[in-house]
Amino acid sequence: MARRGPVGSTRRPPRGAAVNRARLPFGERVAFAGLLAVVLAASLFPFFWMLTTSFKLQREIQTPHPTLLPAEWTLVNYRDLLDTFPMIRHLGNSVLYAGGVTLLSLACNSLAAFAFACLSFPGRERLFTLLLLSMMVPMQITLLPLFLTLKFLGLLNTMAGLVLPGGASVLGIFLLRQFMKDLPVELLEQARLDGCGEFTLFWRVVLPLCKPIFASLGVFTFVTAWNELLGPLVIMLRESGYPLPVALATLTSEHGGEWGMMMAGAVLAVIPSLLVFVLAQRHYLRGITAGAVR
Repeated sequence: MARRGPVGSTRRPPRGAAVNRARLPFGERVAFAGLLAVVLAASLFPFFWMLTTSFKLQREIQTPHPTLLPAEWTLVNYRDLLDTFPMIRHLGNSVLYAGGVTLLSLACNSLAAFAFACLSFPGRERLFTLLLLSMMVPMQITLLPLFLTLKFLGLLNTMAGLVLPGGASVLGIFLLRQFMKDLPVELLEQARLDGCGEFTLFWRVVLPLCKPIFASLGVFTFVTAWNELLGPLVIMLRESGYPLPVALATLTSEHGGEWGMMMAGAVLAVIPSLLVFVLAQRHYLRGITAGAVR
């Protein structure tokens, strides 16, 4: 029976006691940790194989009995790649493309999400439902209309033609809208009573509170745009304007047997997106868990 304090209130059990009772038995925790280790190893093994292959000689890569680690570590694949492949130019194209898509997407998505979450207008919920239904349309179906539209506007083979189609994302609007709907209504109403217009409310009140979800969505958008292959391949017809993943794909035809060079290029292509995730990791995790702790 729970003990009562001096004023008759029921005293709650210590927080640690509830946590201890909720813990899994030791054997189950070990099994769960082992399962996570297996899944982690399976996920990281392709990247580890790609990394070690980039340091192998060509004859070692083509041997019928390949080894996990190189018998002789070498940087010849990276040297040949940088000597024969315009890495810096394509890397710059990728930075402009992924960075532009990320900034434009965050700007457009946040404005649309604010309208759906904090403003009242006729047909708001129906319009948002139609927006969600558009997620069921495969991206490949929209490539031909997109190509014809960009051709009509004279934006084919331009960086603007690459960036503008990624300026809005239904998933981004949905995530930001759900986050904004959880903001205290009293805070928004008080800001309006203090004389804030809708744009001032959006800029000075809502956006600062949305930093965690902005970080999460920004990292997700940047990595997705960085790894995009089909869209840039259709829109950018000039090889000099290819982003890095598209340019690396051409190595398959130009250097069909140079697997070491291709693996070296893949390793270099992974580094920028990995750095973005590491630098924004703290904010990214806060954005992922924000909805769970409200």
